[in-house]
Amino acid sequence: MTAALELSRGGAQVVVYEAADRVGGLARSLDLWGQRVDLGPHRFFSTDARVNRLWLDVVGSDYCMVERMTRLLYRGRFYHYPLEPANALRNMGLASAARCLASYARQRVRPSPPADKNDSFESWVVDRFGRRLFEMFFKSYSEKLWGIPCDQLDADFAAQRIKNFSLGEAVRSALSSSRSARHHTLVDRFAYACGGTGSVYEKMAQRVCDLGGRIHLCTAVRRIVRRDFEVTGVELADGRIESCDQVVSTMPLTLLVRGLGETPDAVQAASDSLTFRNTILVYLHVDAERLFDDQWIYLHSPELRLGRVTNFRNWTKELCRGQRTTILAGEFWCNAADPLWSEPDDALVATAARELRSTGLLGNAPLLGGHVVRIPRCYPVYARGYRQHVDRVIDYLRNFRNLTAIGRYGAFKYNNQDHSILMGILASENLLASQSHDLWAINSNDEPYQEAALITETGLVAQRASD
Repeated sequence: MTAALELSRGGAQVVVYEAADRVGGLARSLDLWGQRVDLGPHRFFSTDARVNRLWLDVVGSDYCMVERMTRLLYRGRFYHYPLEPANALRNMGLASAARCLASYARQRVRPSPPADKNDSFESWVVDRFGRRLFEMFFKSYSEKLWGIPCDQLDADFAAQRIKNFSLGEAVRSALSSSRSARHHTLVDRFAYACGGTGSVYEKMAQRVCDLGGRIHLCTAVRRIVRRDFEVTGVELADGRIESCDQVVSTMPLTLLVRGLGETPDAVQAASDSLTFRNTILVYLHVDAERLFDDQWIYLHSPELRLGRVTNFRNWTKELCRGQRTTILAGEFWCNAADPLWSEPDDALVATAARELRSTGLLGNAPLLGGHVVRIPRCYPVYARGYRQHVDRVIDYLRNFRNLTAIGRYGAFKYNNQDHSILMGILASENLLASQSHDLWAINSNDEPYQEAALITETGLVAQRASD
């Protein structure tokens, strides 16, 4: 949607084909039981001035700053996240805390051999937090999410999401009263559109239409029509072929390659080696106004199949629309071939309610209803060695002068909203102003410095480079 908006502003004639019934992708919102909800927790935070200027231009003053409250559940105890030393010590006990520190110290004295250091997610985290903390707070949650053992998960995931974070950094952040001293992983305040995350992209869509663009919902693209390495159009699911000069694709990268028709065997094999993880969202309508204060809670406990729960009542009052009930969203992650993916809705609702009640988060509040949303291919799986497969696909796609792949799906990148917005901005600059931004480098491990700024209650505030 960002690319469509910026291209429309630049005078291009834009047509958007959206497979879903509303815009926004993973960041769309929906109406349930008279309230507004998102597809899980979608905070907005960026230090990139370009991204924040665009977001504020679209949202205007219709946003609020949310004071983040999140915890993680492990073995029946709730740990504040970001770390609060007193809370962690109380939950762990002195003996367990001492073992964690000793494990960390051993790792600092005898780090992993260079050959293993940045190979897997497990070795990356153990190097920076110690073996014991890895097993307590990283292992079970990550394996629920990705569906593979942590020693088979590539270190790129940690490098992109956790970056230079470590136990030492966590303690320094916890002891510092300065927000600017906090690592981005631990940001404790974020912007949120009052109408839900999806309202941002609904407003973008309206502006595209106001500028003469067209948006077709429930309209999937079956394949890319091309002549050698020149794209000439797209074929829709109903068989219609629409001509165009340029295609900006956010469909899953694997489907894009398949939709190109005949490709070299090595490229197709590389694409077939890439996999996505699915999400099942189970919304529970609960007859209670206040269940817990968190916006979301990470469910690390290995005995639970749920991985995360979001409480939409704690984001902004506008989402509730005056209702006195609470909507929670529990998340299951699975593969398309797993039995869970095809489990009946009522069984999923019952499982989610039973597991959440076992944690004490529901108390004795009555359950008024449930709703299930299945989202295929929403997490690109960074299995070890995935990068060589992605690089092979990228090398092939670079041959097309008028095909651009962006977004979490399209670039096979574990993007946040800000990364995908930036991809849209830079893609439009490439097409309108003949720029040569390398879109594949966005959300990489060593992104270049850009003008920095933060969103506050009063708008955009410049940030020092040292922050």
